[in-house]
Amino acid sequence: MSSDALKEAGRVMTICNACRYCEGFCAVFPAMELRRTFTGGDLKYLANLCHNCRDCYYACQYAPPHDFDLNFPKAMAALRVETYSEFVWPKFLAGLFKNNIITVLLVTLFSIAAVLFTAIFLKGDNSLFGVYTGPRSFYVVIPYAVMLTSFSALALVVIFSFWKGVHNFWKETAPGGERLLSKHGNLRAIWDVLRLKYLDGGGHGCNYPDDRFSMIRRTMHHAVFYGFMSCLAATTIAAIYDHVFHWPAPYPYMSLPVVFGTVGGILIVAGTSGMLYLKSRMDQRPAAAGSSGMDVAFILLLLFSSLSGLLLLVFRETALMGSLLIVHLGLVLALFITMPIGKFVHGIYRYLALLRHAQEQSRSSGSR
Repeated sequence: MSSDALKEAGRVMTICNACRYCEGFCAVFPAMELRRTFTGGDLKYLANLCHNCRDCYYACQYAPPHDFDLNFPKAMAALRVETYSEFVWPKFLAGLFKNNIITVLLVTLFSIAAVLFTAIFLKGDNSLFGVYTGPRSFYVVIPYAVMLTSFSALALVVIFSFWKGVHNFWKETAPGGERLLSKHGNLRAIWDVLRLKYLDGGGHGCNYPDDRFSMIRRTMHHAVFYGFMSCLAATTIAAIYDHVFHWPAPYPYMSLPVVFGTVGGILIVAGTSGMLYLKSRMDQRPAAAGSSGMDVAFILLLLFSSLSGLLLLVFRETALMGSLLIVHLGLVLALFITMPIGKFVHGIYRYLALLRHAQEQSRSSGSR
């Protein structure tokens, strides 16, 4: 084991595997019980399978101030963050996970400035303060071709980066021949994701933000997840409208893209606001040092991206439209750029861990 985080995770997991008191809380402990020893790949897999419900910390008889000093959520969180740097592609981006909130802030400021200067260079500063209505009014501020080519190119780069990360993670954590494209495993993992199953802490909820059981964290995550999926649906439908039916944006208030986008934006604003409130009140003892900055940076970027989109919808037929469009596109651009180097990647690696867990449990059940 090469790092302090990996060594601590191995120590903690060995003690937990001997105790097994917490086996009903989440997926990590049943997966742990399939092993007598733990490789580095096993520990990285289990760290990403951990949903940080923290129930085990408050139930543990060996938690601080016991001499064992066993802090399971903290150990898993520290190793989880380390895996983000390890599996990122290209490798020179690994250092950006440290002090991530500074990275996200700088990228956001740069992105908004880049969109602003592009608009001024191509259309002139007068276009930012005019009142435009009807189809293609957004393109008076930013040309359609510029929007399409820049975001499409960036999306391809981000997707390729994610795929390399997926390959790196799977190669390290599933060396036994498990299939990434397993039909049964993926269906089971998708179902677990859609329910956010392991944010229920074994049925009573997470011990979050303190030692009391609560479903509030799960509710906030549901709001953000389904809000994001609703916004993705809005973008997809809008692309079909534009490229298949040749109906240019902006669309009527009761059209499918606007309805999905509005519902998604409201859910994200509500969910991220709730997350920030809970994070401000959470018990810091089970948290890994330095992980909160990455969390807050991603939450804030999601919050302001959605909020700016909702404001753009409200004021799109006023003189504020140009300025709001610049800010919104800049925030969305920053969200795209920082996806491979920020907290967004946790969703990808957690899904892969759930996939491997589904395959393991299926194989274990079949062998009995």
